[in-house]
Amino acid sequence: MLRYLVTLQVPDKNGLVEQIAHAVSRHGGNWLDSELRHIDGIFAAILLLEVPASNWDTLVENLECIEGLSLTYAKTSKEQSLPTHKSYSLVAYDRPGLVHDISNKISSMGMNIEHLSTRYESAGHTGVALFRANFDVAMKNDEQEDQLCDALYTIGDDVVLDKV
Repeated sequence: MLRYLVTLQVPDKNGLVEQIAHAVSRHGGNWLDSELRHIDGIFAAILLLEVPASNWDTLVENLECIEGLSLTYAKTSKEQSLPTHKSYSLVAYDRPGLVHDISNKISSMGMNIEHLSTRYESAGHTGVALFRANFDVAMKNDEQEDQLCDALYTIGDDVVLDKV
């Protein structure tokens, strides 16, 4: 069995997840991990699959038969993860460069972003544009947690950070 990281984009329609899952299953694959999103009429997916090497090409051909689907993939290998994982939720007034600021602070401390989900919304009571980010970070030790929080608060006085 080989591991593949697969990315898919296709105009959204009912039944896509079932169609993809059926193809993976039919070819002896195992669906290990995924992120699935509907964004602006497009279904986007990142999948970590484990598939017998002899079935991989046929699986790709079957997935590419889905109308409008764009697919990329890369062979992967299981890496050892860092020992400490922390999850955060950050809210700030929306402005250009926030994802850059957040990722720069995390990267400069030698940490790795393992999951990042962002969204734009308007505050219900004021209509002010808000940026929300939920993210998971792998760090070398628990002592880095306070340092990370301090670093993220330097992005601006409007930053609200919660450990999840």
